[in-house]
Formats: sequence, C-alpha cells, structure tokens
Amino acid sequence: MEFTLFHRFATSQMALSSSFFFSLLLIFSVFSSHGVLTVNAFTGTYGVNYGRIADNIPAPQSVVTLLKAAKIKNTRIYDADHSVLTALKDSGIEIIVGLGNQFLKDISVAEDRALDWIKENVEPFLPGTRIRGIAVGNEILGGTDMELWEALLPAAKNVYSALEKLGLHKTVEVSSPHSEAVFANSFPPSACIFREDVSPFMKPLLQFFSQIDSPFYINAYPFLAYKNDPEHIDINYALFQKNPGIHDAKTNLHYDNMFDAQVDAAYAALEKAGFEKMEVIVSETGWASRGDDNEAGANEKNARTYNHNLRKKLAKKKGTPYKPKVPVRAYVFALFNENLKPGPTSERNFGLFKADGSISYDIGFTGLVSSATSLLPFKVVASCAVSLLLIFTL
Repeated sequence: MEFTLFHRFATSQMALSSSFFFSLLLIFSVFSSHGVLTVNAFTGTYGVNYGRIADNIPAPQSVVTLLKAAKIKNTRIYDADHSVLTALKDSGIEIIVGLGNQFLKDISVAEDRALDWIKENVEPFLPGTRIRGIAVGNEILGGTDMELWEALLPAAKNVYSALEKLGLHKTVEVSSPHSEAVFANSFPPSACIFREDVSPFMKPLLQFFSQIDSPFYINAYPFLAYKNDPEHIDINYALFQKNPGIHDAKTNLHYDNMFDAQVDAAYAALEKAGFEKMEVIVSETGWASRGDDNEAGANEKNARTYNHNLRKKLAKKKGTPYKPKVPVRAYVFALFNENLKPGPTSERNFGLFKADGSISYDIGFTGLVSSATSLLPFKVVASCAVSLLLIFTL
C-alpha cells in the first residue's frame, strides 16, 4: 500500500482570485524557505506518504508547494528519488526515504554496498534536504519472500554502520515498517502477539532497533479490517464516529475507535516480546475513496470521514488508552491517487489529492487548483509571484 475541496459553483472571477492568492502564497513560501533549520525527528504528529506510482501527478516542485500550503511537515517516499529530494531542499519538510525491497539482498551482503547507496542517495542532499530517516524495506516480515526476511536485519545493520562511518547516524534514523501480518492476533488489543514464525526474525530486529533508539513502525488500516469483515465490525468504530466501542477485559480499557486499538495492539506485542519502552509510530493509515463492488466501505464519504477525524485526533497530540502520555504520530496514506498501482480499485484511490493537485474531498486542506482549472506549472506561477513582488516594491 503505498488527502481538496472546491465547491462546484466556481466562477471565472473566483478562479482569478484563487490564482492571485496562490501567487501571494508562493511569495511568502519562497522567502520563508530560507529560514534557519531546526532539528526535529518528527514535527508535530501528522505526516503523509508521497507515493508516486502514477504518470499524471504534479511535478515534485509543485508537490512541495502543496505540502507547504497544507502545512504538512513530515513525509515519506518509497525510494530516494533525486528530483524529489532536490525539490525538498530548504523547504523545512522532513522526509523518510525508502531503501526498496529489491535492494535488500544486495545491501545485506556487505557494508560497502550500503555505504555506496547512502553516498549516492542521502549524503549529497544533506543538510539542505531534511532526510531524517531511511526505511529499510517495506512490509518484509509476514510477507511471502523468506529470503527477504533473512536479509532484513543484516541490511538494516549495514545501513546503520554506513551512516555511522559518515557521521550521520545521530540525525538519520534507520527503521523498517511492518504490516498487520506480523501479528498472530490483535483482538482485544492486550492479546496481541507476534506470529510464531515471525518472532525469530522480529525479536533480533527489535533488539537492534532498541539499541539504536528507533521506533516500531506499523501500517495500520481500519479500512482493511472493515473491508475484510464488514458484518462483524461497526463502520462507526472504524471511522472515529459515535459507537459503543469495545472493552478490553485484561487492561480494563475502553476503545471507541479501531485506530487506537490497532496502535495499542502493537504496544502489547512489543511488551510481550520484551520491548515495552519502544515507541509505536503509524507509518501508513488511510481510507480508499473508491473501490470494487466487493470492497466494503470504499467510498468518498467514508474516506472523508476517516481522514477528517484522524486529522482532528492527531492535532490534539494525545495518546492511546494504553499509552495516554505518548502522543500518537502517523503518516497518512496517501498524498495522491496513483493511477498505475496494481490490484483492486481501492489501491488507486487513497489520495487526499487528485492527480491535478485539487482536493479529493474536504478535510480542511486547500489544493493547488480547483476542479474547474488546470494545474499551473510551478515555474509559471513562481514567475507570476516574482512579478507581483517587483510591482509591490516599485
């Protein structure tokens, strides 16, 4: 698995006003981007995954403008694309880059291969681009390729050792996100444990991440849980809406939404494995706005409800029932609908934004354009902004 909003009555006058406002926004964003950098591992509690399996989404420079307009300060990509990293320079946006699954076996063999990868894809962009982490693989454990299971830990160790050699290990985190497939069960949350076949690989990985102070990243999707069992899961429980909730008898805790329950299930599994102090961060979560006939709940109304309520929840900077003092942090999946993603229709419809930069639905963000206009190329709009600035200074 790798969030817009203009009313349909848009007139040409409103479009002009929008363009003027966007130009002014660019002026301020250009100048603010040269401010003093501050070091934060994760600014606030809200981030977004910038997937790019598409041939029709905006160019990276326009995406940076979109992220800044939305005040999104944290993002993840699934590779280390140089055009994205270059566009993010001096933006103040923090990014986790991905070391793709296809590289793991090679990187696991020798540290010098990890060193070469970092010298090519990370070091040249620092410190201007705030690369704050490297995600080594994605959803490896619990998957079908056992050779990748075996390669994950040595690859992660080699990446960390390479960062250490370059003096970057204190500023660039090493991690690896997991899917819910690593768990044997997750209901109630306190009963969650790692799968028996996963544990021999997970525990050494957690031991290493504990030593280097890395968190546990989990891809948590109430949407997928509901889609797979709509007859037994209350849609309101999945969408953060009013519902009876569930009671965990062991902890005597009440859960009024599935998202919190999934996060606390991860904490329970970590505790049973001996890593009760490790923080859980949600590396992916989201809701599809469209789906096939057999994909229950995949519609625009539910997607808007989930992402709107999730954003409100994260803004409160509060914890879960089991970890109330640890604010929940999450990266939403995804920034755009990705038209080239394989699989069911839902896979291509997780975006907060449409391919043209307009919003998919209203959760409080402003898109680059309304649905009545086309996306303006970044250079053209930037030129307009500079022209306006010159006019104002005359």
